[in-house]
Amino acid sequence: MIKCSHDELVKIGELKPHPDNPNSHDSKQIKLLAKIMKHQGWRNPITVSNQSGFIVTGHGRLLAAKKNKDKVVPVDYQDFDNDGDEYAHMIADNKLAELAELDLGMVGLGILDLGPDFDLELLGIPGFEADVDGFSEDPKEKELDEGIHTDSECPSCGYKW
Repeated sequence: MIKCSHDELVKIGELKPHPDNPNSHDSKQIKLLAKIMKHQGWRNPITVSNQSGFIVTGHGRLLAAKKNKDKVVPVDYQDFDNDGDEYAHMIADNKLAELAELDLGMVGLGILDLGPDFDLELLGIPGFEADVDGFSEDPKEKELDEGIHTDSECPSCGYKW
């Protein structure tokens, strides 16, 4: 089920992963991604460079598609000014997402209206649990957070947190 714009549907065997891709995807990540893609459909195509013919973004989606036994995948072909721009886009696509901060409390509030049968794995947060005391990705992180000193005061306005 394809729910994203794309240039073409391409047979999986015709795609060439980028040989310089330093990103890796463990089996747990691919299993979770495959489950989400099976439920949601394709929301993002695989990006292939017109210059090199290699996948620039979507290596993980390709692995998930293989796990789901998809025969074809949506592909978006893009031009890059040079090899450096192609490489930089491949790296930045993954790294920039890692730099975002996810407010798990806000996620927890967002799921309250989704009902008790909502599959929390579809959030893509391994081990996420909603409980009455709050929301936590990992019980060990909660223990670590309790030891963090948070009494601070703004030198300008005196606000304390």
